[in-house]
Amino acid sequence: MAVDAPERSSAAPPDSGRTVIPRHDLVDMFLVAGAGLLLEISYTRIFSFKFFYYYTYLIIGLALLGIGAGGVAVALSPRLRQARLSTVVGWCAGLAALLTAVGYVVVAWTPVTVANIWQYGTGTSFKNLALLIVVCVALFAPFAMVGVIISTFFGRESQGIGRLYFADLIGAGLACAAVVFMIRFLGPPTAIMIAGLILAGVSVGRFLPDRSPRQLVPAGLVAVLLVVGVLAVDAIHVIPDESKQSPDSDAVQESRWSPIFRVDTQDVGANVILFHDGLIGSSIHAWDGELESLETKYIADARSLPFAVLSDDGILDTEGGPGNVVIVGAAGGNEILTSLAFGADHIDAIELNPVTHGLLLDEYAEYSGRVAYEPNVNYELGDGRSFVERSDKEFDLVWFPAPDSYAASNAASAGAFVLSESYLYTADAVDASLDKLTDDGILAAQFGEIDYENRPYRTARYVSTVRKALEDRGVEDPSEHVLVATSPTAVGATAYSTVLVKDTPFTDEEVERFTQQVDFMTGVAAADPANTSAVVLRHAPGIPPDGSPVSEILTLPDDELDEWYDDFAYDVEPITDDAPYFWNFARPGSVLRDMDQSLQPSDTVDPESGIGERVLLLLLGISALFAVTFLILPFLAIRKDWKALPRKPISALYFSCLGMGFLFFEITLIQRLTLFLGYPTYSLTVTLASVLIFTGVGALLSERVVHRGWTVGLWLLGALAVLTLFYELALPGIVDGLFGLSLALRVIVAFLLMAPLGLCLGMFMPLGLGAVGRLTSLSREYVAWGWAVNGFASVMGSVLTTLLSMTFGFRVVMVVALCVYAVAVIALRSLMTSADAVTAAGGPGARPDEDEPDATPAGGPTGQPVPVAP
Repeated sequence: MAVDAPERSSAAPPDSGRTVIPRHDLVDMFLVAGAGLLLEISYTRIFSFKFFYYYTYLIIGLALLGIGAGGVAVALSPRLRQARLSTVVGWCAGLAALLTAVGYVVVAWTPVTVANIWQYGTGTSFKNLALLIVVCVALFAPFAMVGVIISTFFGRESQGIGRLYFADLIGAGLACAAVVFMIRFLGPPTAIMIAGLILAGVSVGRFLPDRSPRQLVPAGLVAVLLVVGVLAVDAIHVIPDESKQSPDSDAVQESRWSPIFRVDTQDVGANVILFHDGLIGSSIHAWDGELESLETKYIADARSLPFAVLSDDGILDTEGGPGNVVIVGAAGGNEILTSLAFGADHIDAIELNPVTHGLLLDEYAEYSGRVAYEPNVNYELGDGRSFVERSDKEFDLVWFPAPDSYAASNAASAGAFVLSESYLYTADAVDASLDKLTDDGILAAQFGEIDYENRPYRTARYVSTVRKALEDRGVEDPSEHVLVATSPTAVGATAYSTVLVKDTPFTDEEVERFTQQVDFMTGVAAADPANTSAVVLRHAPGIPPDGSPVSEILTLPDDELDEWYDDFAYDVEPITDDAPYFWNFARPGSVLRDMDQSLQPSDTVDPESGIGERVLLLLLGISALFAVTFLILPFLAIRKDWKALPRKPISALYFSCLGMGFLFFEITLIQRLTLFLGYPTYSLTVTLASVLIFTGVGALLSERVVHRGWTVGLWLLGALAVLTLFYELALPGIVDGLFGLSLALRVIVAFLLMAPLGLCLGMFMPLGLGAVGRLTSLSREYVAWGWAVNGFASVMGSVLTTLLSMTFGFRVVMVVALCVYAVAVIALRSLMTSADAVTAAGGPGARPDEDEPDATPAGGPTGQPVPVAP
């Protein structure tokens, strides 16, 4: 790397007090930041398919740590600090592009079976852990190069840091708005290669003015490599975790990515199986298009149970079928066929995944008998719960037919759903569904259970949630409003639970029709030698309690039920929208408390309790290892200077608070707006883009208030307190009141709701950087230290948000975020007061070697791509 005279920014007029930053510097900052965030979010989909979705926490952590490590490298390397700006940006952008291409191949082709990591002390455990670390390094490397570029820009343009911040965050915000659509229409592998191509373009652009073959030829070759990668990346097949049931590549008919799942299809004769991220998710059933052929297809199926209760004149009396039916999670259309078979007048079938929706409408339309085009079927793409709540209809049946239960059943051996939020099964969802029913309408929910007799976790939790919702509606005896049965299933579970709920008590006639249908299904199941379990009536009004968990939850008095919850081995208490972790059955703290039992081979541990939490702890450990290795240990090289830095505990506290507090606010609000926008992807895109863009605006505005001293922090804290109260108390009412607006208007509303928060949060980092920069002549090292701490805290913040929300709920997390920023303001007061004292005493202003460019980086949640909610 050539070491020439450092490039300077063009000077503004002497009386302006500002530095004019060259336009190409702002453009390159914009492009590099956008490429970094595009790379980060795209990899979350790759990891969800290769491993399980919660490994996206690892991507977030490694991205933040990589960018932070790049800043530390600049602070520690005289060669980087002395090289020309174009040289550093050009070579690092080219290297980042090359590492992006090579890293994707390593990630795709490295075979890792994460379940084997839990076989502690064995060779296969060490082998798979080592392979996982190889994958982590391949992911980490390009982000480190991005970090070098960003920190170098900030160092060379330290007087215009607010404008660079703005370019950085506008790039990241717009990339966030674009990446979801790129994943949907191009696929994450192509999006990753496009991110690399953008970085290669930055490299070529930096080297073009000099026309040096030594620089242009390597940069051009990397750009050509990335162009080939964009065109041919689909030939690089991602090797999934061996514990998944992914079909062999030669058996796959269709394979498509979406922001929710990668969907692979396999024809097995009677139906086409849809694999969601390598797990059996749903299926498309063959149909000849004739209603007569459906008459007996579902007569003994568990799907018949709600129709048996709704039918006055027999289940096959299509003239007396239900009026309006809404299916939440219609998938491949099996429940649509069921509804048609039992005479539903109109069917709203809502499917969240755009790939599944498209397959049923196009590629498999003829195979499925064009079921989605039936005149009384509305097969719609969107979030089912949001559709129900926004609809002005009343429904005879609101049906949740295991919209994610097949995948959960098959993923349970790896604890894959434990950390997943599910707004379909909360007390709020039950209440909203009951509001949309006709007088005799039914809410139906169905789940696959791995071991119902010994661990009916899912059914028990849903029934407990139903009881809470009914009691909140003023129902005195919820047991009169619920019917429960289980039946055999062949899809990754031992039983299929059906729970029916009414806003009014079930009548004797309805209970009789339900029990008669259970008896009929029992006879059919008994005649099939392939069945290993029976159809069992678990609860119905008038049936004596049998002492099972479901029976106890529905019949015990409130005080006894509280004791029963406390004594039960696992957490099956009700869930709400504030903490919607339906699949988390481990009690808070139990994983750490029982770590001696958890540290056993995975096949000796309950697969539905503890593994997901252990994975989270593993990710914390790996993130901590990378943080120590790449952010902390490098300071040993300058330990004499590092020891001389004043007020390190206070500065560490300040930058830690910014790292964690920002993530607490961001992830909580992404969750809060999911239902309002009606699609999780929209919530992610709109919320994150808004926060990023307005955080950049806040950073830009901080230059105008920094002269007011630490009291700015008090004003900002006051604004955050008002915003927190607003989001806690007023936001739910606003969301409910504006639920009926068009999607475009709801997007605008959500974008504006996030704007004031971004403006406030964006000012904190520049204020802190300015304060520590005035404390000592070793400003480069000090700011690098602050960045290292902030990067580490950001990683911890993304994981702690999940842990805190699982235990206490998102409302508490938001209050904690406010308290964290209050601590930050106290620390800022101390830092700025000390800095003012040093300045007043004529202490360090500029470094002794003022002719050397200042490599002060800026980072944390406003200086680098911000992580996303799993």
